[in-house]
Amino acid sequence: MADVFKGVILGGAGTANMAAVLVAKTVGGNVFYGFISAVAFATILAVVAGLTLSGASAVSHDLYATVFKKGKADSASELKVSRITTLALGVLAVTLGIAFEKQNIAFMVSLAFAIAASANFPVLFMSVLWKDCTTKGAVIGGFLGLFSSVALTVVSPSVWEATLGNPKGSAWFPYSSPALFSMTIGFVGIWLFSMLDRSQDATNERAAFAVQKVRSETGLGASGASGH
Repeated sequence: MADVFKGVILGGAGTANMAAVLVAKTVGGNVFYGFISAVAFATILAVVAGLTLSGASAVSHDLYATVFKKGKADSASELKVSRITTLALGVLAVTLGIAFEKQNIAFMVSLAFAIAASANFPVLFMSVLWKDCTTKGAVIGGFLGLFSSVALTVVSPSVWEATLGNPKGSAWFPYSSPALFSMTIGFVGIWLFSMLDRSQDATNERAAFAVQKVRSETGLGASGASGH
């Protein structure tokens, strides 16, 4: 039976990314094969649509309306920016999909989690549990984790050699995943720049940590609902 599965997976259409679908065909025939294929398609469609909408919303509302327009953007311009962002994200996704066509999907997902673990996790962890964390330290440390994880991913063997076609052994970073190093950079960056931050805002943030911790864990002193 193991030889049958191995032959189906290695000899079927696609690479290891088709393993689950091809095993479903071997176990349950065309009915189960069609069911798993439909589930996979629906899952991919839902994830892609959700990420596209969230990305377009972040660019149009958080960046365009809040940062660039200082909260003075009208809904029509926000909608226009959202549509342009959706098209741009679609083109970018298709381009990256073609470039990484032969990569293992599970491994690519792990790289995405490595970037999230380097850029988001240190900020969340330190801002919630460390009383001396400041906004300046969190921003700089988060960007250090983001940039280092992306840079190390590009110069790793999985991208530098397998995707970009450089000679084997020429990768600048010898490991497949950068998480261990880039996440450490993120934590150290937050700690270092928070400790170096002696501004008045940093002092106020440190003084308000205890009150914010009580409010976040108990709800005492939380603001009420606002009218719209």
